[in-house]
Amino acid sequence: MPNQRFADGEVVMGRWPGSVLYYEVQVTSYDDVSHLYTVKYKDGTELALKESDIRSQSSFKHRKSQSSSSSPSRRNTSRSRSRSPGRPAKGRRRSSSQSREHKDDKKKTIQETDLALLVLGFFKPSENNTRRYNGEPDSTERNDTSCIVSEQKLKPDLEMERVLEQYSLRPRKEEKKKEEIYSEKKIFEIIKTIEKASSKTKELEFGGRIGTFMLIFFLPATVFYLLMMCKQDDPSLMNFPPPLPALESLWEARVFGVFLLWFFLQALFYLLPIGKVVEGLPLSNGRKLQYRINGFYAFILTAAAIGTLLYFQFELHYLYDHFMQFAVSAAVFSMGLSIYLYIRSLKAPEEELAPGGNSGYFVYDFFTGHELNPRIGNFDLKYFCELRPGLIGWVVINLAMLLAEMKIHNQSMPSLSMILVNSFQLLYVVDALWNEEAILTTMDITHDGFGFMLAFGDLVWVPFVYSLQAFYLVGHPTAISWPVAAAITILNCIGYYIFRSANSQKNNFRRNPADPKLAYLKFIPTATGKGLLVTGWWGFVRHPNYLGDIIMALAWSLPCGFNHILPYFYVIYFICLLVHREARDEHHCKQKYGLAWERYCQRVPYRIFPYIY
Repeated sequence: MPNQRFADGEVVMGRWPGSVLYYEVQVTSYDDVSHLYTVKYKDGTELALKESDIRSQSSFKHRKSQSSSSSPSRRNTSRSRSRSPGRPAKGRRRSSSQSREHKDDKKKTIQETDLALLVLGFFKPSENNTRRYNGEPDSTERNDTSCIVSEQKLKPDLEMERVLEQYSLRPRKEEKKKEEIYSEKKIFEIIKTIEKASSKTKELEFGGRIGTFMLIFFLPATVFYLLMMCKQDDPSLMNFPPPLPALESLWEARVFGVFLLWFFLQALFYLLPIGKVVEGLPLSNGRKLQYRINGFYAFILTAAAIGTLLYFQFELHYLYDHFMQFAVSAAVFSMGLSIYLYIRSLKAPEEELAPGGNSGYFVYDFFTGHELNPRIGNFDLKYFCELRPGLIGWVVINLAMLLAEMKIHNQSMPSLSMILVNSFQLLYVVDALWNEEAILTTMDITHDGFGFMLAFGDLVWVPFVYSLQAFYLVGHPTAISWPVAAAITILNCIGYYIFRSANSQKNNFRRNPADPKLAYLKFIPTATGKGLLVTGWWGFVRHPNYLGDIIMALAWSLPCGFNHILPYFYVIYFICLLVHREARDEHHCKQKYGLAWERYCQRVPYRIFPYIY
């Protein structure tokens, strides 16, 4: 069994995983079983390193002294030549001046090289941490003040140039200028190469290239299957596959025109100079984008426009009669938008590409999104689609289903089930729009690019799948009693309370941890300067907002009864989605917070469901 080479508490140089950069660290412990050293960096980060990744400080100092000094014989020879009695005094002064000038140039070049290599510390790995408004960890940046590179590739070329320079008859100034240009080009090439390599997406999700290729076809097929099943008299799984409609019945130019009118109307509301302007989280280049928070105002204007249409006897149940055609129109538009987004991303600078969509594989980057924040002027395409056309459209579709139910069944009032579904989901949408600013910290904005996944999800999946319960109730009315309706309402209120209070608790702590109102909250400090809450909702489970989401999703489906499983598709999908996102959160948080996250997991063992998962 190998012995421990570095003692506990010893200050050494530790290599950062995945790079050639060495940083000053302190050995905290040694594991005899795994033969790994636990070291602590200056910023508080703790990592486990192999012995081969650790070197003593003396080895670096020795190497540095060798590279920056010349041999004694050369120094003696130079000294004897400069003091030769055969040379005139003026020549001695010129030689001494040129020697000092050459030393200054050499020192300047080395300093510039060291400075450029210090810049490479910016590419030290750090993770940004998803969806559902406030439920994700915020992103942070790490600033390190010192780093040492084990090998400087510039050194051999520069030393050779200096040796050749002594025997060259060209003027000194020309040699000096050439050396400076050569050094700057080399430094720029190294920085550009490392920056490009570090920004590539290495971990592929959703099954990689094959999985994302299949999802491009599977997601639209799922939407159309669900809508066709809801149209059946008996939407049982035993009736698979449902009868396919004629292809010509799936498309109508007028329907597509109505969809375009809706999309650009929401774009117009987005551009109105109302609402406050806030800054998003810092990008990889340190820049912060500005966003106008006016989603709730857009919702009010939309409600006024819909009310005006109803006042003038516009039949809103037109949406129900052409629901499949609207879904096809939205899918076609989202595909066209995705193609446009990918083509324009090919000309985007490297720093503007998405961390999760820069793999170099066409299908994967097309699906996940290649560019992080595509904008036309100040119009942010991803941020606009995230909440406006699809989420507000969800409420309009629910209202259209309510009116269609009344017309088809000759009712003067909508059913109690339809009222519950509309009310619960309206509360959810209004909450999202009222807390619009919180979406700027989600992974959809900070990490995911804008490609087919988000374009299809925002414009097709959200409005046409999330409204599945209301669409189902039109063709399959379900009567429920007032006591049952009261119980379902209480369940939805519990889910909403958990969802909103957990998010508010975290957001308030994030804004001002020293707030006296939050003095009762306990947390684990991390190397990033943030704290991990271990009391309140976040001490109950690791993702209490996801728990509230799932409870609300169940309350939305219960008014549809238990005759068929189809209305509960949303619950099953939501559980799978949140479990996937929770696993992704766990991965990012473990990389971001290190040992602090492991202590948090020991303190809070349950992820979403207490005592279960």
